[in-house]
Amino acid sequence: MHTFGLFVLTALAEIVGCYLPWLWLKKGSSPWLLLPAAASLALFAWLLTLHPDASGRIYAAYGGVYVSVALVWLWAVDGVRPTLWDVAGVGLCLAGMAVIMLAPRS
Repeated sequence: MHTFGLFVLTALAEIVGCYLPWLWLKKGSSPWLLLPAAASLALFAWLLTLHPDASGRIYAAYGGVYVSVALVWLWAVDGVRPTLWDVAGVGLCLAGMAVIMLAPRS
């Protein structure tokens, strides 16, 4: 559960770090948003170092959580309700993440 929570925090930092420049470039928001965006991306990079095994396997599993958090962001921040296909895609991503994370290792 600790790893999953860390995945969620990492995903939020990455999404915020990318969303703020998008607001500036696409929505005409203040370029000052680039400062918290840079801080958020720095936090994202730091959070990646806290994962128990910083390896391709961990990052692949993180991708499943990232997709889930991105769709929650889409709904909560952008006000776009995910479709049944979005939910099915998240389910597939999380199932893939579970296979990666829970597979027996020698």
